[in-house]
Amino acid sequence: MQSDTMNLKILLPFKVFAEKKGVKRIIAETPEGSFGILPHRLDCTSLIAPGILVYETDADGETYTAVDEGILVKEGTNVTVSIRNAVGGTDLDKLKEAVENEFIALTEEEKNMRMSLAKIERGFVRQFMELKNS
Repeated sequence: MQSDTMNLKILLPFKVFAEKKGVKRIIAETPEGSFGILPHRLDCTSLIAPGILVYETDADGETYTAVDEGILVKEGTNVTVSIRNAVGGTDLDKLKEAVENEFIALTEEEKNMRMSLAKIERGFVRQFMELKNS
């Protein structure tokens, strides 16, 4: 028989951000919208979009964490969220602001950087083709 709680681990590239036992439910944001996870849900994997991750335990009640993009994996009673960055707190307005200012802005910065790299690559290929044809 499966447990009525889950174990949640939130991983960042350089450390374990949080490790919680006795989690009763989790709500996560995906590119398609938010979804909830209860202990008896089937195993799954999902992309995580920048947003607010909510989890609930008897000891702490509802806990809110601003998260950057990443991936969520539920396997049995273990849920692992691997993300690039996270900010914990209790003030939802400040967490929402962190998501908007830090995580979504970073995504826009990355898009601009990728466009610049694509231009450099095109220029390199063009010069290479000119050298090859001369």
